[in-house]
Amino acid sequence: MSVTPEPPPLHVRAAFGARDDEPEPLDPAGVWRCGEIVLRPVSNPAEAAWAATILGALHPDDLRLSRSVRSSDGRWVVSGWAASRFLTGQPEARHDEVVAVSLRLHDATAGLARPRFLDERRDVFSVADRMAWGEEETTLDPDRGGRLFEVLLGSRRHSRLRAQVVHGDLFGNVLFSRDSSPGVIDFTPYWRPAEWAAAVVVVDGLAWGGADPGLIRRWSHLPEWEQSLLHALLFRLAVNALHPRSTPQSLAGLERATQLVLEVL
Repeated sequence: MSVTPEPPPLHVRAAFGARDDEPEPLDPAGVWRCGEIVLRPVSNPAEAAWAATILGALHPDDLRLSRSVRSSDGRWVVSGWAASRFLTGQPEARHDEVVAVSLRLHDATAGLARPRFLDERRDVFSVADRMAWGEEETTLDPDRGGRLFEVLLGSRRHSRLRAQVVHGDLFGNVLFSRDSSPGVIDFTPYWRPAEWAAAVVVVDGLAWGGADPGLIRRWSHLPEWEQSLLHALLFRLAVNALHPRSTPQSLAGLERATQLVLEVL
């Protein structure tokens, strides 16, 4: 039985100007809407402060970004919680548009410096990312994606693409609203090529979003597309093998995505 996360305490809501707004859960990860404020638990205050200050100054073309909110005493994080403005819209299965959003967003982030906190991250996603790029070795459960990871590893080649700050988890984090530009939430920074971030969107869409195989071909004009897709597959397979809440269904989706990629490329 899953345990419902606790809502942000009253003193946290008060600090971000949402004392009188009833918390409304937005997802199972413990994100809550309080009026026009969204509160989320953070494990890395340095990353939260970076997102607030650096991303707060970005203005990508035809995109809305979730802007961070300071507390009444000027802090970005209060008792492990960070706040941002609520963005209207819902995720939709508009996979090509999400890839286009990725490219526009990363045009805007291309000049950002590499965040220092990336070297300190030890969460599942960061370890999986480094494994996919040959920067770290960890034993993977062969029955949860590790076996397929090893098979694909033999095709990995050195990438000549330029690394930059990218959002590495755009699938499900782009909101579409009829009267507004697409909105981007939950910026998860990685230091990888923009083409890789686009490939992660494609792999996620094929694995779990019902995307058609033509999605692969429609973006094949991007530089080093085959290797970008391969690195994206390796990343997601490593996440699946390492994550305690991965399921046989999530692995089946990745196996399907791998087959589709290998058939097309």
